[in-house]
Amino acid sequence: MEKVLVSGSAGFIGGYVVAELLARGYAVTGIDNFSKYGRVKKSYDDDPNYRLVEGDARDLRLMTGLLADCDHFIAGAAMIGGISYFHTYPYDLLATNERIIAATCDAAIRAHREGRLRKVTFLSSSMVFESADHWPSYEGQEREIPPPLSSYGFQKLAVEYFARAAWDQYQLPFTIVRPFNCMGTGETRALGDEQILSGNLRLAMSHVVPDLVQKVLKGQDPLHILGTGDQVRHYTYGGDLARGIVIAMTHPQAWNEDFNLSTAESTTVLQLARLIWRKIKGDGVPLRIQHDEPFRYDVQRRVPATDKAKRLLGFEAATTLSEALDEIIPWISQAIAAGTI
Repeated sequence: MEKVLVSGSAGFIGGYVVAELLARGYAVTGIDNFSKYGRVKKSYDDDPNYRLVEGDARDLRLMTGLLADCDHFIAGAAMIGGISYFHTYPYDLLATNERIIAATCDAAIRAHREGRLRKVTFLSSSMVFESADHWPSYEGQEREIPPPLSSYGFQKLAVEYFARAAWDQYQLPFTIVRPFNCMGTGETRALGDEQILSGNLRLAMSHVVPDLVQKVLKGQDPLHILGTGDQVRHYTYGGDLARGIVIAMTHPQAWNEDFNLSTAESTTVLQLARLIWRKIKGDGVPLRIQHDEPFRYDVQRRVPATDKAKRLLGFEAATTLSEALDEIIPWISQAIAAGTI
């Protein structure tokens, strides 16, 4: 049985990745310091092939020990949040994540040289394309356009440079994957999220899908959205992203390559708001919109090229936005009732 270390395993995407790995028959060790959500119960906690280590991915000695007998490493640990997070913790995002990626690479270089580690799969972000001025954003464009303006986007670009530099100097094989706008269940209230007034509600302004669902479920009318609502996103289901990440982990065409992992479907924030409103309220209740002042780093277009992942990995995101919302809305409703979101 092949063994995989997943850093950030208790996170939003990490939870989907661990579940996908276990379903495919891998032995999985997860490491997380629970700084984002605290301890969250997962469906696979009691799986005999899963081991959870409470620890910090910046701890080089710990990471080196965990990687000593692993075949693969999915490096997902990071300080991460929604758009308000970028503005509340700009220095911490940069400093903390730099220390995480340095320890990650140091431990992986040693494990590849002295142990059986084959490759590292690095989780980057669509935010590396923050400064794009033409679309779709293809793999390689991140090195042709100006660097991201936000500290988070800049640091995620640095993750990719770490991956390539570790190969150039130490021949540590890598794959870089860039999830686009993950949506799904399991994203609870973050411990450090800044609560921001949006209309008559205070929310963490974490990610647009759960925030809009919460507002509609809690009866906000008119519905408040940031900016014009013309911002374009590619909302991608977490289960699809996890499948793409695990495919990229072992696929022979993924060695030393980078991939955008995303649905091919473009959706504006206003279209998203209308769909959520209709699913919760029905067609008989008119939607009224209140436009709030956007954040500084509210990227207007984030549109990926998805053909490389399809061509080399055979990966396509299959879950539609509507299908995902049919799962997300009931989950958020239950979380609101339980007071966890």
